[in-house]
Amino acid sequence: MALTRKQKDVLDFITEFKREKGFAPTQKEIQAHFGFKSLGSVQDYIKYLTQGGHLNNESNSVRGLTPAHMSSQGTEEIPLLGSIAAGVPIEAIENTDTIAVPMTMLRKGTHYALKVKGESMIEDGILSGDIAVIRHQTQAENGQIVVAVIDNETTLKRYFKKAKQIELHPANHTMQPIIVKDRECEIRGVMVGLLRVY
Repeated sequence: MALTRKQKDVLDFITEFKREKGFAPTQKEIQAHFGFKSLGSVQDYIKYLTQGGHLNNESNSVRGLTPAHMSSQGTEEIPLLGSIAAGVPIEAIENTDTIAVPMTMLRKGTHYALKVKGESMIEDGILSGDIAVIRHQTQAENGQIVVAVIDNETTLKRYFKKAKQIELHPANHTMQPIIVKDRECEIRGVMVGLLRVY
């Protein structure tokens, strides 16, 4: 069921509140945040989001709201979009898989995960087969590990912006940085966490 902008805003507020505080907002907190005139408006949104499968509501709890993509065990499902090279850039394969990640890794904004391939980031402890958790954003600060797109190919590297160029540094002393002009590099996100299955 498609959401209106306001319905999505309410769902996003509940999601961000739960991520930051570890528990859901009350109906009064939702009312105060959006300036609704009555709790009835809040209840209408909760009812629609629940019926649409976007929200779970434990009716016997004042903090019983859980977005459907979050679990009560403190994890959240985010899209797993495929593989990313930590060596030579390769195209990220888009698919519709999801993976559960700890909510403590997530902050405000949209997140996704990518499976790392290659060994160019091993000196930063990022190994082939690891799952990189990425916050989607188009800007980065020097020193952050980013998902960068160069010539339609995607790579995971440490980002440094110089006067007229971007340097993408591997964490492997046997490899050279990728150096491109500012406009040739598109940032698709910043790494905020790493998952490893043994």
